[in-house]
Amino acid sequence: MTFWSKLAVAGLAALIPLSASAETRVTYKSASAGSSYYQMGVQVAEAIKAGTDGNIILTLEESQGSVQNVMESAVRPGNFVFTSPPALVSLAQGGKAMFKDKANPKFDEIRALFPIPSLTMHFVMRADTGVTDFAGMEGKTILLGKGSFGAREGEKYLDMFGLKDKVDLANVELSNAGAALKNGQIDGFVTAGSYPAPNVIEAAAGTGVTIIPLSDEQIAETKRTKLVIPAGTYPGQDADVATTSLDVIAFTTTAMDDDTAYALTKTFWEEKAGMAGDAPWWKGVSPEMVAAIPGKIHPGALRYYEEKGVALGEAAK
Repeated sequence: MTFWSKLAVAGLAALIPLSASAETRVTYKSASAGSSYYQMGVQVAEAIKAGTDGNIILTLEESQGSVQNVMESAVRPGNFVFTSPPALVSLAQGGKAMFKDKANPKFDEIRALFPIPSLTMHFVMRADTGVTDFAGMEGKTILLGKGSFGAREGEKYLDMFGLKDKVDLANVELSNAGAALKNGQIDGFVTAGSYPAPNVIEAAAGTGVTIIPLSDEQIAETKRTKLVIPAGTYPGQDADVATTSLDVIAFTTTAMDDDTAYALTKTFWEEKAGMAGDAPWWKGVSPEMVAAIPGKIHPGALRYYEEKGVALGEAAK
């Protein structure tokens, strides 16, 4: 073998591991297809790919809700990212509520990466019902969906505001809410997603809807954060709508290496402005939200926040 042949072989051998390690694959478990959070997942995947020149590829997976996401974190290996309200992670780590009989030490390995748009409660009624408040929902057919935060929160609010057993709950998948509303199968539906929520846009444009506001007293009773959906967010929405919201975080586990967590977090924040230009729900996400994360932040993400001087919560480390 000539010198040049040996050099070429050596060069090729050196390139093989570089090529194999150049692309890092990450699974991103989000929400049901058609929801705002699934669309956010699509945006995050595109942003991470663009921002890392294709060195990190996110594969988006559909989910039936945050509880499923948290449960899967205990059994999914490697680079697994999922979205959830931090309160659910705390419940899982404490073996409480829906995790009471499903405790797993792996839950203690969950770590935060970055915040995403908050869950926003929408109580959507067909406009021709004339319903403009919770009391008017009595006797109506309402779709809550199944298994999601919005379904559980919606059921809690109906009970809290005197409507338990006073509305008919429809047995229809939330993904079919727009069609069910249009054909008169339901009078309204409840959904939780960052505004503007795609399924609410569809219903407002196709049928005409009223989004039921919550009073300050009702919001205080829920013990959730007040959020105002600005007038004009949805077709036919002429006034601001006060409702409630819940923080949502992109989590991973300690199975993800520090460099990957650092790169994901850094790229997310660098690409956020571009995402906000395409979808307004990203405008509400700010570095100040990081300090409100109640649990531990992944060491790789922590490195980025410390470099940028981002304020951190007491439990971050």
